[in-house]
Amino acid sequence: MRTTPLDLLIGRETRWCRRANLYCRRRRMRSLFAVISRLGDGVFWYVLMGALVLLDGMEGLRASTHMAATGLAALLMYKGLKRWTRRPRPYKADLRIRAWVAPLDEFSFPSGHTLHAVSFTAVALFYYPWLAPLLVPFTLGVAASRVVLGLHYPSDVLAATGIALLLAWASLGWLPLGA
Repeated sequence: MRTTPLDLLIGRETRWCRRANLYCRRRRMRSLFAVISRLGDGVFWYVLMGALVLLDGMEGLRASTHMAATGLAALLMYKGLKRWTRRPRPYKADLRIRAWVAPLDEFSFPSGHTLHAVSFTAVALFYYPWLAPLLVPFTLGVAASRVVLGLHYPSDVLAATGIALLLAWASLGWLPLGA
């Protein structure tokens, strides 16, 4: 049987997942990534949206509403993509990879956590660029946590990042000029 470039990519990606997954053998690393991932479930973003409203009034409400609308679009998009692609999670495809936390749904592609984190971050930074030192590392942590915890392949995270940036860009393009 002939090995295709896609077979090589899938094999390489699985090896990356196995290596990344080993970090969770250390309890502190596992706890760190589990907490970041759990906050990425929505808690961090809801607190941020509420804080923006409290700290910046109507402008905070505008930013939070924009984030929420983008988040809803991301939710619909990633649920549809997951049903369509039905890609198994790494821990289901390779028994050497362990799921260190319970997944929120069955399929892997794309990473919903990453999709939301990147789209929320992009929209929030449009309104509040000074939040970058907080949001960018957190978003990178969410994306990394999904691979390290055995729930996603790197391509799930990369695809989600691209989709999220396009989604955020499209939503920002719909703003009236001078906004």
